[in-house]
Amino acid sequence: MKIHDLITTTEALEDLCERLAKSEFVTVDTEFMRENTYWPELCLVQIANEEEAAAIDPLADGIDLTPLLDLLTDNEDVLKVFHAGGQDVEIIVNLSGRTPHPIFDTQIAMMAISQSEQIGYANMVESWLGLTIDKGARFTDWSRRPLTDRQIEYAIGDVTHLSKIFPKILNKLIKTGRGAWLDAEMEKLADTSNYIIDPEQAWRRIRQPGRNPQVLGRLKALAAWREGEAQHKNIPRGRIMRDETLADIASHPPKKQADLAKVRGLSGAWRDNDIGKRLMKVIDKAEPIDKSEMPEKMKRGAPLGKEGALVADLLKLLLKIRAREIDVAARLLTRSEEMEALAAGVRDLPVLQGWRFEVFGRDALELVEGKLAFAVQRGKLAMTHIDDMAEQMAEAQAAE
Repeated sequence: MKIHDLITTTEALEDLCERLAKSEFVTVDTEFMRENTYWPELCLVQIANEEEAAAIDPLADGIDLTPLLDLLTDNEDVLKVFHAGGQDVEIIVNLSGRTPHPIFDTQIAMMAISQSEQIGYANMVESWLGLTIDKGARFTDWSRRPLTDRQIEYAIGDVTHLSKIFPKILNKLIKTGRGAWLDAEMEKLADTSNYIIDPEQAWRRIRQPGRNPQVLGRLKALAAWREGEAQHKNIPRGRIMRDETLADIASHPPKKQADLAKVRGLSGAWRDNDIGKRLMKVIDKAEPIDKSEMPEKMKRGAPLGKEGALVADLLKLLLKIRAREIDVAARLLTRSEEMEALAAGVRDLPVLQGWRFEVFGRDALELVEGKLAFAVQRGKLAMTHIDDMAEQMAEAQAAE
């Protein structure tokens, strides 16, 4: 594979993207800094196909990333392959307003062909290629220039290894027939709404203090205000105020600015500084949330109680057994909260729909309905249908 010198000009980037546009797939990774900023600062982009790889310096004077962004977001003929690509996609959305498409994430794919949940890149490389990655440059300051040869070599390795691993993962997916399982997961990854933060909707990401319209109205107003403050100052929203503090103020609003000094999580300076004044104005103007925006109640059946909790535990045990039997990550099939809802009588659940129902949901439902039982077969815990057990017992008695 040819490894190019660090790309620092628009002309060199155009030439690279023109060649890569003829590929079936490209592997992509980014290096960025975001510890002290609201917006992640893109510091390096790595991209490869099966024949060549390059690192692109987005901080180089005069470079225009448009050819790269067009390749990633407009070219439907080239599959864009990431590993745990959520933050990489977020950066691309911030730059272009669009997500890479079509898209493939090897971390998600690994869940469909193994019991690995959120496998790290280094572990995946070791598993598929038998290579150990030098992590020495992992926590480097990617914004500092010039970049060292070691930094660039480390960064490019993320896409060169991935370009060798992806075809192997794809072949295994084809053999197992599980590629279709991932279609919906990959489309979620490509949904722009997952990455564009609307300040008016920021409150929905915060653990909500009940369903009181007035409290939720303040929570919505405060969350939108905090988002605007953080964006304007380009600092992490938590530097303005933590979620817990914001929710506490929404539930127990101070009557005057001096009371802010008593709020846990705020410094005493809030009692008379400008940001404290702006906060109080937001609280004073907050309106009760509209009924149309009221969050949906969680789907619940009957209260679990002791017996229901035991049923939920049995469902989780069944999940472990099935995941082991078909060599798939349990998290791809369902989550603990779904098992608890199923045990409580809820039936409108993803696990009872589509391929998840065929692979696991049907058995889970039959277990709840008393049609399945646990059994030990050849020293391993397995599931047995009640009708089959009755037949086996009858045959055993007849043989006696």
